[in-house]
Amino acid sequence: MARRATASLLLIVLLAAAATVSSEAEELTAPLLLPSASSRHPCLDNPPDMTDTGAEAGRAARDFHGLEAYLAGSSRARRAVILGSDYFGFQAPKLRKIADQVAALGYYVVVPDLLHGDPFKDGVSYEEWIKTHSPADAVEKVKPLIAALKKEGKTVGFGGYCWGSKVAVELVKTTEIQAVVISHPSRVTVDDMKEIKCPIEVLGGEFDVFSPPKLVHQFELALEQNKAIDHFVKIFPRVSHGFACRYDSSDPFAVETAEAARKDMVRWFSKHLKH
Repeated sequence: MARRATASLLLIVLLAAAATVSSEAEELTAPLLLPSASSRHPCLDNPPDMTDTGAEAGRAARDFHGLEAYLAGSSRARRAVILGSDYFGFQAPKLRKIADQVAALGYYVVVPDLLHGDPFKDGVSYEEWIKTHSPADAVEKVKPLIAALKKEGKTVGFGGYCWGSKVAVELVKTTEIQAVVISHPSRVTVDDMKEIKCPIEVLGGEFDVFSPPKLVHQFELALEQNKAIDHFVKIFPRVSHGFACRYDSSDPFAVETAEAARKDMVRWFSKHLKH
């Protein structure tokens, strides 16, 4: 009688485990409906105030290994971080502020213009604009910059925001850089996560309708299939797309969340950008 009860219990446990595995597999492959390009694109909400420049600790460079760029920190630093902008480009004041803050911790930070002088502006058709602003093209533009930094003996990480996250993900399908962090990613897919070749951190927002928690969880499931690559995934509560670089400066919670995201990014680079 006891043997029969034990066998029944074992069968129940095995069935439950099989159901869990099946559920995860279905979730990983299930299609996720995202906003179409013809609807109001969440990546374009809350555009940055380009006049709110304040005091910049870094400097602008017209030609930095083939790219216009904002540079912050000492060029002698052994660790370099490249920040990839969202659709609004490398001149966004809050993005440059992030560069200054990261540089103050001992990094050499480069914010290159990967949108070839043509960031998105109100009144422009998104559908037409995106045709000439390919993340894949941006990867080719940034490779000489990465090579130059590595030639100087630096380890190189890439932090991507929104559109810049797709650039970061395309980069880590190669062995160009040592680590990446992507915040509220845009145009990144589950299939992308299956090709990652270096440590990656994914920072998502609870109310992000373009890269919602369900999609970010699918990223995590895909990353877990590769035991050799370190990864970290986090969902920030009560924030929407753009929370890390297009936050409302008058909202204490938004500022606190953006600071937490920046600190998470720096911790990841501190862990993985080692000689």
